[in-house]
Amino acid sequence: MLPEKKSVANLKTVADRVGLAPCSVSAVLNNTLAARAIPQSTKERVFRAAAELNYRPNLWARSLRTKRTRMIAAVASDFGRAPVAQVVAGVQARLQRMGYLLALGSIGVSDSGQFCMQLQQRGMEGIIAIDAVVPRSLELPTALVELGYGAPSAPLTQTARAWLAGVGESAAETIVEQIEKPGSVHTRTIHAKLPPAFFGTADPAAELARESA
Repeated sequence: MLPEKKSVANLKTVADRVGLAPCSVSAVLNNTLAARAIPQSTKERVFRAAAELNYRPNLWARSLRTKRTRMIAAVASDFGRAPVAQVVAGVQARLQRMGYLLALGSIGVSDSGQFCMQLQQRGMEGIIAIDAVVPRSLELPTALVELGYGAPSAPLTQTARAWLAGVGESAAETIVEQIEKPGSVHTRTIHAKLPPAFFGTADPAAELARESA
C-alpha cells in the first residue's frame, strides 16, 4: 500500500491560517517594503503559521514569476585570506537580513571574463569583487572592495575583524541599492585598506617587504 501523500502548504494555506490576504503573507515572508506597514505581532503570527504548516516557498517558481533570483555573487582570488573571509562574513550577514542569497566563486585573472559571464547566465543580480578584477564589459551591478595590502603573519584583532565585517555589510548595501533602484548598470568601488594600527606595526607594507627579503 502506497503511503498517503501529504498535502503541500502553499501561500494561500498560510494566509487562510492567519486570516490575511496572500499578498500580505508574501510581503512578510519576503521582507518587502510593504511589510514595514505590518505590525510585528502579525509578522510573528505569519512566521509561526508558516513553520507549523511546514511551508516551503518554491524559489524557482518565484523567480520565473518575478524574473528575479535575489542571488548575489562574491568573488575573490583567495577566500583563505583572513581579511577576505571577514568581509565575506559581513556580506553574508547583511544580505541574509535583506532577503538575498550569497554565492561564492574563486576567480583568476585569466578566466575572469568567462567566469563572470557564467554568473550572469545563472541569474546573479550583482557581483561583489573582493580584491579581484572583473571585466568592464560585465553588464551587472558591481561593487569592488579593495583591501590593498594584508599581513598574513599577523592575526587580526577583534577590532579589525569587526571593521572588515562592516566593510562587507557596506558592500552588500551598495550592491542591493544598485539592484533595487532603477538606472544604468555601474560599478562602485569601496576602498577598505586596513589601518596600520590593526596589525600592530606602523608600516605593514614595509613589514611584509622585510619578511619576503
